[in-house]
Amino acid sequence: MPAPIRPLSRSRPASPTSPAALAAPVRGRLHRDAQSIAFSVAGAAHGHPVVVLHGGPGSGSHAGILRLFDLTRMRVVLVDQRGAGASAPRGGTRHNDTARLIDDLEAVRAQLGITRWGVVGGSWGAALALAYAGTHPARVTGVVLRGLFLTSRREVRRLFTTSRTRAPREWRRLYAAAGCSRPDRLLSCCARRLQPGAGAARQRAVALAWHAYENAVLASPNPRRSPADAIRSHKTVARLIDKYRIQAHYLRHDCWLGERRVLALARRAAQAGVPLFAAHGMHDPVCPAANVARLARAVPAAAIEHVSAGHLASDPALARSIARAVATMFGAAPLARPGPSRTS
Repeated sequence: MPAPIRPLSRSRPASPTSPAALAAPVRGRLHRDAQSIAFSVAGAAHGHPVVVLHGGPGSGSHAGILRLFDLTRMRVVLVDQRGAGASAPRGGTRHNDTARLIDDLEAVRAQLGITRWGVVGGSWGAALALAYAGTHPARVTGVVLRGLFLTSRREVRRLFTTSRTRAPREWRRLYAAAGCSRPDRLLSCCARRLQPGAGAARQRAVALAWHAYENAVLASPNPRRSPADAIRSHKTVARLIDKYRIQAHYLRHDCWLGERRVLALARRAAQAGVPLFAAHGMHDPVCPAANVARLARAVPAAAIEHVSAGHLASDPALARSIARAVATMFGAAPLARPGPSRTS
């Protein structure tokens, strides 16, 4: 039986004119395959439904993404994929693959009584968005992508081998933490060291080194932190282990997609009349700008915007591009009023 959805707690009340005042955000859970899938809903109760797919894999949803949406016109659903975010078991790889994630999205849509919804995804979430739209095009009103990841071995090799020149010190620390003897086997070494039986110290070392390397490659800002921040950071180590265990699990299996299948599913969605928009940073160090060129060749009707930015959704130029695309594609009233949520 699906768990009932319940109001989100808020640290302070919303003002009468704020988007949050239009409809109290809610959290819900879906139980399938011994998994508990967490999701939350924000915005106008009868606004255009939009589901947001997080990246990683394994990163979990972040409420900050809601700033890109007009919550007076949209009903935004954030889904934590299996093992990620508030979903449980955290870091679990059993019964965790792309086909099941697609099935989970359909189950969440049905539980919320939504007939059709828009799909927004970044990085890995962009690949999942295309996979979902190509599998269930009749359920999708449009797709907005950021920093498209095509799930190719070329991209994974770029991250774990080629990109070490961007952050050589952090790469060497990750290589050492993973106990690896060959650079081309770094991902496999990390995956092995992140398994529950590998020992807490080894898991911690790999997760922290991977996180540092990832931040260095992405050139994430590293502001000076207070002691309270350090305590919070210490408490996030377990979540980093969970995140990277899932990420390694997916990347080792080409995310059960691969570039050809991602593009074939994008083509299938477009042929069914689903509009596609992709914004991509010209300086993206993880997912090359050539990815959207490949998408454009596969789907000539796709709208592509090259942005002077990197990979992260927090980049102001990328955020503006996505916000404009979301407003254009989903800002109007929905085609049909959504049905009531099913909570039992």
